[in-house]
Amino acid sequence: MLAYDRGDAAYVRELAEFVAVPSVSRDASPAVMRAAAHWLAGQLGFAGGRVVETDGHPVVRGEWLGADGAPTILVYGHYDVQPTGAEAEWLTPPFELTADGDVIRGRGASDDKGPVYIVLKTAQAFIAQEGGLPLNVKFLFEGEEEIGSPHLPAFVRAHAAELAADLVISADGAMWRPDEPSLSLASKGLVTMDIRVEGAHGDLHSGRYGGTVANPLHALSEILASLHRPDGTVAVSGFYDGIPALTEQRRRELAAVPFDDAAYLRQLGLREAHGEAGYSTLERLWERPTLEINGVSGGGKYTVIPHAAVAHVSCRLVPGQDPDRVIEAIVAHVGALATPGVRAEVRPDEARVPAYTIPAGHPAIRAAAAALAEVYPGEAVLLACIAGTLPATELFEQALGVKTLFFSFSTADENLHAPNEYLRIRRLREGMRAWEQLWRLLAAGPHRLAVAGAAGGDGKIA
Repeated sequence: MLAYDRGDAAYVRELAEFVAVPSVSRDASPAVMRAAAHWLAGQLGFAGGRVVETDGHPVVRGEWLGADGAPTILVYGHYDVQPTGAEAEWLTPPFELTADGDVIRGRGASDDKGPVYIVLKTAQAFIAQEGGLPLNVKFLFEGEEEIGSPHLPAFVRAHAAELAADLVISADGAMWRPDEPSLSLASKGLVTMDIRVEGAHGDLHSGRYGGTVANPLHALSEILASLHRPDGTVAVSGFYDGIPALTEQRRRELAAVPFDDAAYLRQLGLREAHGEAGYSTLERLWERPTLEINGVSGGGKYTVIPHAAVAHVSCRLVPGQDPDRVIEAIVAHVGALATPGVRAEVRPDEARVPAYTIPAGHPAIRAAAAALAEVYPGEAVLLACIAGTLPATELFEQALGVKTLFFSFSTADENLHAPNEYLRIRRLREGMRAWEQLWRLLAAGPHRLAVAGAAGGDGKIA
């Protein structure tokens, strides 16, 4: 068994360097994104770490291939982060990693810089203490996950032979809850778009022109209200096309998962749940698609009729939904609405991600469950679903022919994408021990991963 630092201070100080780089992929400068990439590459010295350009933000690659005859895994993660949101809502500066009791707070601490850091420290401990890794490991860290990985597909397809592996393991993808170990069998797909409404060619004085022209904000509000019925179902015709019915067996399985609706709402400061009619809260979280309005802009706190109003909309998709068809359905819905005096347009974003699943019986799931059992003895491993989206999973399956195992040590309650994002400090060393066990299990013994081209080399245990 590897030895890890007994204290957390050194780990926290080093992770703080990574968090300090404000690598917001949506609007950071190329220099800032490269700074984060170079920090990562520097941590991969044992694997020839390097920054490789793409048509967007660069990726970081590395490989240690010294385990002859052993399986090969590709470790995936990302170094980009979400915007901070309103900085006034942060308890501490978002890009200054701050220890607060048993957590560390900062943008990217949980998604995904902290989980990536855990993998790096595990690999470095193997090299320092055993002189090598138990299996062959390739590393691919991207800088565009938070904007839908628009340039990753072309890069992966162009370098598929170099990235070939027997399994992808993602450091991204949070555990369900902090009080029990879990593995995710699915992640939702994603499409995003703007709905833009335009009126006059410029903002108008609301006294001089009020009541004589259409107001884009009024029109946009009506469009947005039309997207849902009062009972919470999506009112867009065709939105639910392709989704298989939720079976009674699956409903019984979900009902058996311990879930306290009242506690869930209490943590959010709410008293009442809301969502698609006919489904429980957990069913909606894990099994049903969503259409959410993420932001609205136009005008301001001054007396004008704005010339334009924009809504940012996202849809989380489930198996059976085609991202392109979902966008087409929303375009058709908005186009069919009467919007007198204004022009309404849907502008889809480039990235379109389908939902992803890995079977519960997949050998990687069995190995990962065994690894978690070593770190969390006596605790049952919950098989959960990720309500968020990991764009690369479907890509890896198509381009490399292998499934992706989610193996992250952030948890879903750690304010991912929100102000005051944090990571539980204990997860650093718990994660290192679990990654160590997983690699050992995949390399040898009853959970050994089959090598591609060998007998059973279709991703099944040899």
